[in-house]
Amino acid sequence: MSQLTYYTEEGLKRLKDELQHLERVERPSISAQIGEARDKGDLSENAEYDAAKEAQGMLEMKISKLKNLVANARIVDESQLDSEKALILSTVRVMNKMMKKEFTYTLVAENEADLKANRISVESPIGQGLLGKKVGEVAVIEIPRGSLELEILEITR
Repeated sequence: MSQLTYYTEEGLKRLKDELQHLERVERPSISAQIGEARDKGDLSENAEYDAAKEAQGMLEMKISKLKNLVANARIVDESQLDSEKALILSTVRVMNKMMKKEFTYTLVAENEADLKANRISVESPIGQGLLGKKVGEVAVIEIPRGSLELEILEITR
């Protein structure tokens, strides 16, 4: 059984658009490549045919994974979220206690994560450490170099 994943409307739309592109553009393109390679003769020694078949297998695997993600995706209803705790779609301002530096992160689904935009996955170590915490609490996150302590300064939606 697959695990439910939560997305913003925008994130789920991007996922569906990617799936549609793979099915309507990439799949026919690879089928055409296989047909062209097949027309070139002996399949047992045809590297183009083997490469196209391998690409087709990889594409079908990716399509299957995306279909599973879409089937198990749920859109987060922000109006139902507890604004007292850090949850998915929360914007959390934290203080790194060791560096004495503030950071702001928005907690999102794994496929919507973008570190450059300060959007971190709820499945990442930092995301998991922040989930469920309230203002004033300290999240202790194990990292390769020891522990990272992040104090929750503010939670917004």
